[in-house]
Amino acid sequence: MPFLLDDEQREFARSLDALLTAADTPAVVRAWAAGDHGPGLALWRRLAEAGVFALAVPEAYGGVGPLPVETAVACVELGRHGVPGPVVESVAAGVLLGAVGGPVAKEWLPRIASGTAVVSLALEGHGPYALDADVADAVFTVTGDELRLAPGPGALTVSTDPARRLFRPEAGGEVPAAGPRVREAAGAAGTWATFATAAQALGCGEELLRATVAYVKQRTQFGVPVGSFQAVKHRLADTLLGLEFARPLLYGAAVELAEGAPGAGAAVAAAKVAAGEAGYATARTALHLHGAVGYTQELDLAWWLRRARPLRDAWGTPSACRARVLEG
Repeated sequence: MPFLLDDEQREFARSLDALLTAADTPAVVRAWAAGDHGPGLALWRRLAEAGVFALAVPEAYGGVGPLPVETAVACVELGRHGVPGPVVESVAAGVLLGAVGGPVAKEWLPRIASGTAVVSLALEGHGPYALDADVADAVFTVTGDELRLAPGPGALTVSTDPARRLFRPEAGGEVPAAGPRVREAAGAAGTWATFATAAQALGCGEELLRATVAYVKQRTQFGVPVGSFQAVKHRLADTLLGLEFARPLLYGAAVELAEGAPGAGAAVAAAKVAAGEAGYATARTALHLHGAVGYTQELDLAWWLRRARPLRDAWGTPSACRARVLEG
């Protein structure tokens, strides 16, 4: 499928890149992991002003969506810069509540689009945890055909990435909607969550590759940059190929989502496998070529290294996504 971003979409990516570069996201991530959410929430509001959280919210509720291609563009940039917080969950919540409609959509969707509310989400079939539920103004859960507003963030569990805090939402809570419509909406929201996570994984891999290429140009051995060694060149070339093959799958899935194609779910699953595996492979390459310095927490790269594997597995493990591709 031939696909190129148009001028407006490329400018959107450049504007987000400039915004996030100026925001010093590594410092924001470190603060978030330490429990200081102030800088992250300030950045969240700036991203909302740029229109990021309105992309999956229907126009009837103050959004501009759903716009899958622009959502992919945004999530790649957010993944590349390592933006913390329940970005994927907010995207999926926009899809979920937009499809459910009613009072709960009228109450929460305008706030999600404007960035005045941070929400997290847990869906049956995608694991019991909600990301950064302690920061969220609302945690939505779907079990069976019931949409619930969790009464509290619940218990914290261990995560390999300190900037991705996973909580098991408390049971009970208000039930603002129920019925077959909720089950169908949850299926669509899960697909969008998988899609947005694939985009973040691709962006994470891009940043890991960029940082690694820069490093091997500077690090010397035997009087020459290690990047001049053929083995290093081949390793980086293989890494680049993995990311470049994942990109058209991601944007192809975006087109299918936009068109409402019957095979959109399988296309999203294929993109998630490719992007998640490529991002994780890039992390392994980055760690290998950085040597011992790659293990140090003082190096900003460490935060991207820690994120690659959770992104590979979140909202659809490789095996689950492969099974969905085969079913499709």
